[in-house]
Amino acid sequence: MNAEGASGGTLQPGMTEEETLEVQLELIKIEDEILTLRQVLNAKERHAADLRRRLGINPLSEFKQNITKGWQDVQSSNAYMKTSQTLGDLNDRVKSSNFYLTASATLEDISRSDAYKKTQETFSQAGQVTSSAFSTMSSAIKSRLGELRNSSTFKSFEDKMTKAMPGKSNADTPPPPGNNSTL
Repeated sequence: MNAEGASGGTLQPGMTEEETLEVQLELIKIEDEILTLRQVLNAKERHAADLRRRLGINPLSEFKQNITKGWQDVQSSNAYMKTSQTLGDLNDRVKSSNFYLTASATLEDISRSDAYKKTQETFSQAGQVTSSAFSTMSSAIKSRLGELRNSSTFKSFEDKMTKAMPGKSNADTPPPPGNNSTL
């Protein structure tokens, strides 16, 4: 061989042509092994996907499992445990503080007051009255629409519309609800 070696490149300092050829052959062998491993990995991934499909495991359920496992890992981490403990301690301090106790007592006093109870009762009654009014209004509208449906004006309009539609006849049109003319 010449001084450029088997690959056409220059020889590395301290390496003979024989050593260079040996390293190049090893590189080719390693690259072939990498290619083979990639092919095996792809085949294993396809097989795993088929098994998941046969078990009914879809990407969404896998994602949910990964999220659940990730959350469990987070919860068991030292950082999470320390943060949780610190927040728990902070919560205890806030609850035992004068401000919290005073505010809590004030809210309890308000909820026991006659003004609060009367306001709550008034809103409750207003809600019941509103609900009743909507129910009555709905019934009235339904009744009025039923009356209109059976009116001669509506029937005349319905007949005109039926005649205006090609391929439709009055025989194809079902009678209006509540009309017992077919008996």
